[in-house]
Amino acid sequence: MSRRVFVAGAAGVIGRRLTPLLVLRGYEVIGTTRSADKAPRIEALGAKAAVVDVFDAAALTHAVSRARPEVVIHQLTDLPPRLDPARMAQALEANARIRREGTHNLVAAAVAAGVTRLIAQSIAWVYAPGRTPHVESDPLDLGATGTRAITVNGVAALEDAVLQHPRIGGVVLRYGRLYGPGTGVSDAARDADVGVHVDAAAHAALLAIDRGSGAYNVADSDAFVSCAKARRELGWDPAMRLEADAAY
Repeated sequence: MSRRVFVAGAAGVIGRRLTPLLVLRGYEVIGTTRSADKAPRIEALGAKAAVVDVFDAAALTHAVSRARPEVVIHQLTDLPPRLDPARMAQALEANARIRREGTHNLVAAAVAAGVTRLIAQSIAWVYAPGRTPHVESDPLDLGATGTRAITVNGVAALEDAVLQHPRIGGVVLRYGRLYGPGTGVSDAARDADVGVHVDAAAHAALLAIDRGSGAYNVADSDAFVSCAKARRELGWDPAMRLEADAAY
């Protein structure tokens, strides 16, 4: 029998690349979206779609329990298409809420369903100022102010929920700034210091199903963050790319 993986946010930027990777590896994938219109896209990738809002704790718990997964992967975000600058201020608050409340609900749903492994998307540019490249044990910038504080505090809440729960074996992937298909950022425009291709980001989540624990930096370059731990413990390669027709 194939192993079941519950991907929260399967219709998102990383979820769209991760889902076909999982299916190709023989996993049975249940992918969520809060929009019924996006369900056919998830099913076209070979997954089963679950339409559920992460803020509806009861419905989310029912969806995870019904799916009976062995692993939950958290790829939920609430950001505007192509990171539209006109909408980013409002989006920062919404995305922080996803990280705080949504992650809390997802962890609770996973525990209720007997899931013992949860992999979650985080970000790599929220370390406190200090020497670089940053390693995973470096502190986050909890003294940040203004809009940066919104992001950092949301990330800290997500990571605490995933890594500190006694019944969950948690993995947090601190992704660099995404570029590649679906991100609105081309290879040429990527952040050279802390960028990561969306396919390589998705592959890190796949690898983390069976390997590793704790936090991992996931970026192309070791200029701002060191990714030695991800390469060593996950077997991750920043050069990984999907075939053109393996996702949409």
